[in-house]
Amino acid sequence: MTFRNGVASLLRPEDSVLVLIDHQPYQLTNLNSHDPQAVVNNATALAKAAKVFKVPTILTSVIAERGGYIFPQITEVFPEQEVIDRTFINTWEDKKVVDAVKATGRKQLIIAGLWTEICVAMPVIQALGEGWDVTVITDASGAVSIEAHQVAIQRMIAAGANMMTWLALAAEWQRDWARVDTATGLTEILKQHCAGSGIAYLWEQQLLNTPVPPAAG
Repeated sequence: MTFRNGVASLLRPEDSVLVLIDHQPYQLTNLNSHDPQAVVNNATALAKAAKVFKVPTILTSVIAERGGYIFPQITEVFPEQEVIDRTFINTWEDKKVVDAVKATGRKQLIIAGLWTEICVAMPVIQALGEGWDVTVITDASGAVSIEAHQVAIQRMIAAGANMMTWLALAAEWQRDWARVDTATGLTEILKQHCAGSGIAYLWEQQLLNTPVPPAAG
């Protein structure tokens, strides 16, 4: 196994490319490893983070006319972008998708999708074998069971993949809150998609902007 050590192993927005795979209604109906609402939320937050950090994002579906279109929460983040529809179960066997990724010139390949054990694991393992630095966003992915999700993660780690959650990825892309050009956008995503932390931030702003009553007497 290749260990990911040192600052150079951290993900950088200028080197990243994101592929979102099969976030479709059919897959969602048999998603049992996670709360489906959480996966929709997390995948949407991931897409928004990619937009804030100007990370090229490829959207792909499988036989959308039968399996349904990509969740609108995701496609609305990239309203002008074509979704690449496939027949291949393994995304990395579809030349259109691979060519779109290669055209970005990026080397840090980030993948999330439904289901983890099939539509995520296959392209991840193939891309690793072709020399890509691959990261899987586990909480924007999901499987037909907890076991299926966990076994797929173990399989991909054994093949050399890096595992992260969407918030960890966003923080790694940000790296420094002094990067004000992205800090504001990231904060908006946290407010909308980070539950307790987002609400706590809004509460903090409320308290900071509440006038202090004048002292009596």
